[in-house]
Amino acid sequence: MDLLQAIVLALVQGLTEWLPISSSGHLVVAQTLMGLSVPVVFDIFLHLGTLVAVITYFWRDIANILRSLLTLNTKDANFKLLIYIIIGTIPTAVIGLLFLQFFESLFSSGRAVGVGLLITGALLLSSKLRKGQKNLGWLSSLIMGIFQGIAIAPGISRSGSTISAGLLSGVNKDEAFRYSFLLSIPAILGATVLEYKGLALSDLGLYAVVGAAIAAVSGYVAIKIVQKVLLSERFYLFAIYCFPAGLLVLLFLA
Repeated sequence: MDLLQAIVLALVQGLTEWLPISSSGHLVVAQTLMGLSVPVVFDIFLHLGTLVAVITYFWRDIANILRSLLTLNTKDANFKLLIYIIIGTIPTAVIGLLFLQFFESLFSSGRAVGVGLLITGALLLSSKLRKGQKNLGWLSSLIMGIFQGIAIAPGISRSGSTISAGLLSGVNKDEAFRYSFLLSIPAILGATVLEYKGLALSDLGLYAVVGAAIAAVSGYVAIKIVQKVLLSERFYLFAIYCFPAGLLVLLFLA
């Protein structure tokens, strides 16, 4: 892998991690087309970059959550949000740990990526069926957490599946958007902890730093795009990309 390839992969990661079109699926396709076998550690650095984008974008929400935790103000809406994040993180962790080997096996399968993109397209399209008006609750948090766990599979978008699940659960689009991205923070941190040894011993140097920086900037832009599209009630339009992309992958890379 040279620097230009690292930059391309970082852009793919940063944009597709938060756009509802699956970063894992696009990274598999990009690496296949470039004939690369990228170390898992490099992927971790890219995910850390996109994590920086989320923290930067939602820093006020994060600060409010931490403040409510320090004061143990259980009546604060931010404390309740923290509880919902914990509720949503539990099924994600359980699914990830129980089916880790299964998910890892899918990353070498173009067919799995293609099917995953089609599933993402169907979820995005289904989000148009219901306009949620409810606030986030424990059940909707749990459902969104389950979908985040399923989205470990390549081709299934994490943001696309969690936001769609939230909307279908009746959650209003503002809360579905915010919760989806805040829920990603412990998931990314957990994946980083699991790979900490490899991360610490990495000698990727410049590639890792440049990749993480590009993923952070492009990831921030992607979050902004998702918010604008979702709030304008055109979130389902991303399905127009996912369906043909999935079919192309099945035709040429499966």
